[in-house]
Amino acid sequence: MKTITNKVLIRKLAVTGALGALTVVLSVTHLGLIPFVSGAAITILQIPVIIAVLMEGLAVGLGVGAIFGVSSLIQAAMNPTGVLDPFFVNPLVSVIPRILIAVITFLVYKGLQNFNKKNQPALKTVFAGIAAFFGSMANTVFVIGSLYLVYAKDILELAGGNGYIAFMIILLPQALLEAAASVILCTAVIAVKETAFRKKPKLIEEVDKTE
Repeated sequence: MKTITNKVLIRKLAVTGALGALTVVLSVTHLGLIPFVSGAAITILQIPVIIAVLMEGLAVGLGVGAIFGVSSLIQAAMNPTGVLDPFFVNPLVSVIPRILIAVITFLVYKGLQNFNKKNQPALKTVFAGIAAFFGSMANTVFVIGSLYLVYAKDILELAGGNGYIAFMIILLPQALLEAAASVILCTAVIAVKETAFRKKPKLIEEVDKTE
């Protein structure tokens, strides 16, 4: 039993490291930022965090979320490229909201799975897509919310006097595009996982029972 537990831990650490590394690469190379109108960019950097939660649970998602946040902080400090970057040196803006992506994704997915008593792969995939949508939206809601909470005066000035709700409405098209990208990619990953591993070897079944 101890050996099985160690296998679970090693797997979770490996997934955390792999998805965390992917997040850093996407951030550093700016491949995770797709140019949008008016100089804005659609980010897909939240997707590894969401996939981590859907595949391995909350703990792994929190780890990848923390890596995402710390990477954002370091990028903002060492290689700022936008007017908002100086604010992201504060971990309340760069790290905490990215950790909350994992929390929201986990809560939504777990809540929906309560309706999937027979653990049907098709339902799991649909629920994963819904959780991905809310996880992605959480990134926007909490990042912008933390900016207004911590730097209200500065952000109001940069936003032309628009309050939090008004600014969120302005960002809604961009946020919905990011959420759509998250839904498509995360659903595809979970669908492949469910198809490829529907018939599990006995060892993996025993590992899953210990989680």
